[in-house]
Amino acid sequence: MQILYELEKVDVTGVRLFAPASIANISCGFDVLGLCLENIGDIMEIRRSNTAGIQITSIKGQDLPLEAEKNVAGVAGLALLAEYNPQLGFEIYIEKNIKPGSGIGSSAASAAGAVAGINYLLGSPFSTKELIPFAMEGERLACGSAHADNVAPALLGGFTLVRDTNPLDICALPTPLELVATVIHPKIEVKTADARAVLKTRVSLEKAISQWANVGALVSSLYEEDYELLSKSLVDGIVEPARSILIPYFNELKDACKKAGALGSGISGSGPSVFALSRGMTTANHVAQAMQAVLEKTEIPFDIHVSPVKQSGVSFLEDIT
Repeated sequence: MQILYELEKVDVTGVRLFAPASIANISCGFDVLGLCLENIGDIMEIRRSNTAGIQITSIKGQDLPLEAEKNVAGVAGLALLAEYNPQLGFEIYIEKNIKPGSGIGSSAASAAGAVAGINYLLGSPFSTKELIPFAMEGERLACGSAHADNVAPALLGGFTLVRDTNPLDICALPTPLELVATVIHPKIEVKTADARAVLKTRVSLEKAISQWANVGALVSSLYEEDYELLSKSLVDGIVEPARSILIPYFNELKDACKKAGALGSGISGSGPSVFALSRGMTTANHVAQAMQAVLEKTEIPFDIHVSPVKQSGVSFLEDIT
């Protein structure tokens, strides 16, 4: 691709941005489906530096590495600079509001925010879709594989589908206007490696066919704004049965969501967060109360979020001059 150096925003020294959380898999879409959340995310500042490479200047809220090569934002930024111009330098400050290991795309938000901010300051030589492979390198550091089901919605917004990764092919999907997500994060640790380890490497043809049908129906429901079809499609007969044993009170949470009127619910990413999708904010808040009631009876601390689907990805809040 042709790199347009002359587009660089020479009058701006930095940018402050919002890097959103995301929900991956969405029940039937293991490793291929994701959605972007509106009001959960990190705040990041990206600034130019006279020192080549990436420097993580400060991280507020979580104890994470400042070394660029050990930080997902640093690795993603370095991947972009390796393609554009390795002699350039940027500093990154992160206000980490998404807890690592929560299952709502903490590493993806940092990686997406880093590459979006650097690209913005360079005058956007890369399209938003072209930023996804750079952000995926941050995911490779975080969990050992360069997957796109979180970084794609974090950058593009809305619902996304990863049709293929070699070569990368991402489909942006529409979002029904009344759809709202509720997410509860039990503050326990579920390591991605453990969540991967419990999965079977072979599934029956019957289960595979059912899963394919649900993914196709879910995509159709998004285009048609068919909430009934969406509800029937939020079924995972392959991954959820294996991973649910890692999340205490998972079945109780699902039952509570159903009784409160949710369209459906499941594991967010590799867990431990559990998500539900509802039609309308009122129902989503009722679902939140029902989820909360389940874990309040236990000794497990938790966070809970209610959020519309964010139609755009990373948001630029203000230029720093």
